[in-house]
Amino acid sequence: MEQLTYDEVEAAGQRIAGRVRPVAVAPGDDGGRTWLALEFLQHTGSFKARGAQNFLLAHAEAGTLPSAGVTIASGGNAGLACAWAARELGVRATVFLPETASPVKLDRLRSYGAQVRLVGREYAEALAACEEFASGSGALASHAYDHPLIAAGAGTVLDEIRARVPGLDTVVVSVGGGGLFAGVAVAAREHGVRVVAVEPSGSRALNAALEAGRPVDVPVASVAQDALGARRATALAVHAAGHQGVRSVLVEDEVIVAARRRLWEERRIAVEYAASTALAALDRVEGERIAVLLCGANTDPSDLAN
Repeated sequence: MEQLTYDEVEAAGQRIAGRVRPVAVAPGDDGGRTWLALEFLQHTGSFKARGAQNFLLAHAEAGTLPSAGVTIASGGNAGLACAWAARELGVRATVFLPETASPVKLDRLRSYGAQVRLVGREYAEALAACEEFASGSGALASHAYDHPLIAAGAGTVLDEIRARVPGLDTVVVSVGGGGLFAGVAVAAREHGVRVVAVEPSGSRALNAALEAGRPVDVPVASVAQDALGARRATALAVHAAGHQGVRSVLVEDEVIVAARRRLWEERRIAVEYAASTALAALDRVEGERIAVLLCGANTDPSDLAN
């Protein structure tokens, strides 16, 4: 089974150093046991900027960036990151999204100069269209999560969290297709940090894969499906989840919604449902020094107004 190594995460960290914002952390309300990793403050509003930079920089180093540019299918955040990273390198970007994509994400994508194409109702349909476009145009096909360079870039956030939270023993992370999880889990295993992988009960690609012993397709129906709506977890994620120290947890949509509301009411932090998914599992997490990774904030905050 395909696997990611910590050497790849380290190489990504060196490659993207100075090009992404180091993660900030904030203490929870429990005397230093819990910390919030504020990765939604990252360029483009999510952790995806890390993987996008790593992917494009690695291809630039290898001389494999075509004149047709780069293309990607995304629920929104990976497309934003790819478009931003492409703009930084002067590369054309064509982004395919489901018709259900957030208008906030669409507006930001266009602000980065990307060509935006809306296809279908789910990520899988946008992905098929993207693959057809790449084949016909010669554009470099990136991926929202299923690529070692993408996952390795995402995993760089774990070492930054460790540097800011001495004695970290557990990290809690939301899971969609598994790119962020795979990178974080590989880095966490290197340092003896436990990982809690949290998914909506209506979008449980990794959890189902662990039950089956291999990646399998799942139905998707969750309030967080715009970012956590992958039908199948990556082989990279399934392999990383098979190691000791990883625990899979499912949370219901109403708990995700309540966690997002709590962040707003108590801290005036407006995040996506994908980010509050990790926080929604906190009362089921054991550990003495826990970091909850708040992964993105490309959301319309109007429903949070009092």
